[in-house]
Amino acid sequence: MAIRRRARSAASVVFVALVIAVVVVTAALAAVLLWTTQQSVTAESERVTRTLALALADTPAVQNALADDTRTAATAVLQPVAARVMTDARIDFITIMEPDGTRVTHRDVSVIGETYIGTIPQPPATFTEEYTGTLGPSLRTITPVYDDGRLVGWVSVGVTTGSIGALFLERLPVVAIAAIVAVAAGFAVALVVRRVTRRVTGDLSARGVRETLSSYESMRTLGEALRAQTHEHGNRMHTAASLVELGRIDEAIALLTEASRQSQALVDVAAGTSGDPAVGALLLGKASQAAERGIRWETHIDAEAPGGLLPPMEMVSLVGNLVDNALDAAAAGLTPRWVSTRLSPDVSGTGLIIEVADSGAGVPAELRERIFQRGFSTKAASAGGRGVGLALVGALVRDAGGTVEIGTTPSRFTVTLPGGGAA
Repeated sequence: MAIRRRARSAASVVFVALVIAVVVVTAALAAVLLWTTQQSVTAESERVTRTLALALADTPAVQNALADDTRTAATAVLQPVAARVMTDARIDFITIMEPDGTRVTHRDVSVIGETYIGTIPQPPATFTEEYTGTLGPSLRTITPVYDDGRLVGWVSVGVTTGSIGALFLERLPVVAIAAIVAVAAGFAVALVVRRVTRRVTGDLSARGVRETLSSYESMRTLGEALRAQTHEHGNRMHTAASLVELGRIDEAIALLTEASRQSQALVDVAAGTSGDPAVGALLLGKASQAAERGIRWETHIDAEAPGGLLPPMEMVSLVGNLVDNALDAAAAGLTPRWVSTRLSPDVSGTGLIIEVADSGAGVPAELRERIFQRGFSTKAASAGGRGVGLALVGALVRDAGGTVEIGTTPSRFTVTLPGGGAA
């Protein structure tokens, strides 16, 4: 026997979504931080090699040795200086050379006297580049050495790409720690959000939360409709009783007869909601609610209109919220105030078209997308529960694979539900 897998709770869905979002955002930020660190290390290496090269080129000892001594004598003077500076500054090589590029100093003393491998800029200038020399790929800065305005040699200072990579690795733990802290903080926040969500939704799935909200909205709109119907019926009975007490029996009978006729007409119309008795009860109550608010009510339900495309509570929530929106719009508009509801089959005969029109001002074009967002409302902010009804309508229609169109002159909501919906 097949075992149906239990749907994941809304709290778990929220938790997983938050954790995934935290991991993705942290990974993106870590990548950016790593790239920034790499750029920073490279820029720092360029700055160090340039500064050190310029400093050595301005040193009198270097200038004098290159200007006055032979190559052998210059090497004897400058090689110890270069070795000491390389050790103290953690530089991979310092190559001092003659004007033609012949090496006077080098980390590898065996290549002293050979030609420098790299770019010697012409005309003489300070120049930084990445080049592969005797020590491998490196970032190097070369600068000219002058003595009394005469070019007497060059100084090249460089660090290998391996050293740059090692410096980058030294800073990598900081990035890793920052990423771990960010993920841990995000995970903690996700746990708190899951706990809060579970307090509100319990173990309900996301669909269960929506169905619960739909049921709540359905019961609310049914309750309001039945209250209005009861109130209107009570008013008629009190009026009839007063007429009887005054001896105006004929007028009391005429009032009750007309009320009975109107109620029967509404029952006949509601009976046309084949398969959706809850919608019929809703429309009966809404008719009374419209009368209570001084709004003319019209309902037409095609005998061929299919039923059962949505669960009853979802259908009540869908139609009820559309009608409530129309009643509010009509009540706020100019006279004559009216609301019209029509249920009819679509072209295929298997789908349902629900049209709710009113005499209100309509929905501005720029707000037609936003009105289906949860929390958005064109009504007063102080009104309770605003921004839920039409958002729920949009969710129900989307889940059913249907569409919602908004028209003007008059204001009209047209919902199309395809055949084969939920039973």
